[in-house]
Amino acid sequence: MTRQAARRRKRGSMNRSLVLLLLVAAIFAGARYMLSQQKNGAALQHVDNLTYVRTAPGLKEEIINYKGMTVSFNPDLHIPNWVAWELTAEEARGTESRADRFLNDPDVAGCAFPSDYTGSGYDRGHMAPAGDMKWDKQAMEETFFLTNILPQDGSLNRGTWKKIEEKCRARAAVDSAVIIVCGPVLTDEPYEYIGSTRVAVPRRLFKVVLSPWAETPQAIGFLMNNGAVPGGMQAAAVTVDEIEALTGHDFFSSLPDSIESRLESNINFTRWSRLK
Repeated sequence: MTRQAARRRKRGSMNRSLVLLLLVAAIFAGARYMLSQQKNGAALQHVDNLTYVRTAPGLKEEIINYKGMTVSFNPDLHIPNWVAWELTAEEARGTESRADRFLNDPDVAGCAFPSDYTGSGYDRGHMAPAGDMKWDKQAMEETFFLTNILPQDGSLNRGTWKKIEEKCRARAAVDSAVIIVCGPVLTDEPYEYIGSTRVAVPRRLFKVVLSPWAETPQAIGFLMNNGAVPGGMQAAAVTVDEIEALTGHDFFSSLPDSIESRLESNINFTRWSRLK
């Protein structure tokens, strides 16, 4: 091969790599714009072909688009299948006061009542935390609808679950934004049922976190028993692929396949937990 031909081949390879990088950047930039529209009422579950979650086949659901989150609510079990939301760096700095008033959502069939939890021994455990919605009063108040709540052991709710929530807010501040999906593992039989509504108590819970606009995009999953978590966050860390295999849900499937596969099949807890 002549030197001139070699140079042309090298330039062609570099040009193809540049086009690929620009294409990926365009996908994320377009997704970022569309995600921002969710705050104006667009559905979070499926925003302009960027899918956050495809619910496992066979689960009953009603999709509810609140101001700051989307809930896939299961009217048979009276808890969410999953809850998804985006948290930006700016939103993570919100200052709205916590509402602290749990409510039945009268527009949702099968929604539990606060009294179902009274004397049960379980916390009313937020999926989308109130602390992530301090950017808006309505968004904050809607996290207290019982469509966003499930029975959670206090040692989890006030322990590892809370620490992951705090780390996600810190992660959003560093990574520009994070996308979070969490909920119960419904392939397990419920541990028990509580209240006159018979609210299902899950045995395990999951959370997946994606940082698509970070300098180095990354994703991580967490799988926890509904109780104390020996070893804390690091012990609970798993790949997103593992959560998908367990729950039957499909997360972030509209990302380019090569990117989705790389992000969902690998974890680096040390890098994820390090904020610098």
